[in-house]
Amino acid sequence: MAIIGEIIKRAINVNGFIAKDPVAADAQRAVLMMMLEKASQTAFGRAYNFASILQSADPVASFQQAVPAHDYDKLYTEWWHFLEEGHENVTWPGGQRYFALSSGTTSNSKAIPVTDDMLEAIRKSGIQQIMSLKNFDLPADFFEKDIMMLGSSTALQDRNGFLAGEISGISAANLPLWFRKFYKPGKKIAASTDWDHRVSRIVRAAKKWDIGSMSGIPSWSELMIREIIQYNKVDTIHDIWPNLQVYTTGGVAFGPYRKSFESLFAKPVTIIDTYLASEGYLATQKRPDAKGMALIVDNGIFFEFVPFTDTNMDENGCVKPEAQALTLADVEEGVEYVLLISTVAGAWRYMIGDTVIFTDKERAEIMISGRTKHFLNVVGEQLSVHQMNDAIQKVQGKFDLDVKEFVVSTVLEDQRRINKWYLGADVEGLQIEAGSVAAYLDEQLQETNKNYKVARNQALDGVDVKVIPVDYFHKWSEEHKKLGGQTKIPRVMKEEEFEAFEDYLSSL
Repeated sequence: MAIIGEIIKRAINVNGFIAKDPVAADAQRAVLMMMLEKASQTAFGRAYNFASILQSADPVASFQQAVPAHDYDKLYTEWWHFLEEGHENVTWPGGQRYFALSSGTTSNSKAIPVTDDMLEAIRKSGIQQIMSLKNFDLPADFFEKDIMMLGSSTALQDRNGFLAGEISGISAANLPLWFRKFYKPGKKIAASTDWDHRVSRIVRAAKKWDIGSMSGIPSWSELMIREIIQYNKVDTIHDIWPNLQVYTTGGVAFGPYRKSFESLFAKPVTIIDTYLASEGYLATQKRPDAKGMALIVDNGIFFEFVPFTDTNMDENGCVKPEAQALTLADVEEGVEYVLLISTVAGAWRYMIGDTVIFTDKERAEIMISGRTKHFLNVVGEQLSVHQMNDAIQKVQGKFDLDVKEFVVSTVLEDQRRINKWYLGADVEGLQIEAGSVAAYLDEQLQETNKNYKVARNQALDGVDVKVIPVDYFHKWSEEHKKLGGQTKIPRVMKEEEFEAFEDYLSSL
């Protein structure tokens, strides 16, 4: 009997039973009121008269009317640059020790302030995730196993007197003492700044650990698992970690990776989806059969939702000033929304860049459908990353093709406007007709999206698919972004960037 594990499991079950999920709309109003009050004497709070908003009959509506939506550039230019100059009480009381460097798919580097209040909110959200494990029917001994967190380096950089790194590295550097007993790869290995060196040390040490769960972006987690399997000359990761039962994914949709992951497992593994961004811990999957993740509605983040339509977005992919933002009480299931957040790190009505769809309004459960600037709509296709992921999964099933990465762009070739796709797969010994893949992919997209179907009959002349070694994506990422950690491969590129990507491929 795993006595300690049984005690932990019982504590989770009892706490989970006592701490019922809050009423989302009520919790959100309370979060906003708390933030407005706490930030009322900051420069931002005084500029937008938070004190007056708090006294209004409808503080939520007054807040939305008084404070404009911000993207990163607007918030940094007008406010956050003062933080890097050493000023305090700018958009949140006091200052902060950390800046989270954006690890997303945009080309420009971003530095997001991380306050102590945000670190505490992330810690509490992590506890909520742990409490939700009561719903997944895990055995008691699971709670005594090691936890592999494949994040970014915990060796943070000096940035004008502050510490900077990716949010996963900052979070890992601030783990509570009680958790460090379970945390792998451990402090020394996690501090390695070189991805290859870090993975090499993990691979050599893997056999010493009894991993029960692991977390990380799918692409880099898969690479690490394959390295461990190859180094130890075994068939699956369960030959090394027989007690691995949970994989917590995030950063990108897991669907396109499911098939390749399952080939690395010898036993069923519970997949739990999470939504941890540079700006905070936004959502986590709380139920085993849920199609979406539950927004964390009572912990330092206020959510708003703008319908993702042409009338609400400008040519740069930003929310127009006149666009109406909805709260949780007013959203509808199945509609695509641009997400705005206000946080205890001093982000106010901040466009995080993701689009979401509600899968269960009552439970405030969402799925990430794409990026506002990675939405393919050059000639009216109006394809979201969510629709692309679904189509790629169908391609995988149809052609028994293990697609690990992909990118698409609308380009002009020989006076024809086409959608051009590169699919990354293990191509050794692969015999496949790219034209057949292109025709099937085109067919699936037309069935899924009526706008795409109209575009194919008018301005979009064709679809082209090229299957390339998935390693080409990783090499490109290493040279043009960085390798490993939380780095994500973009799904959609503008034509100029896509041409540069093709030039790089031709050099390999």
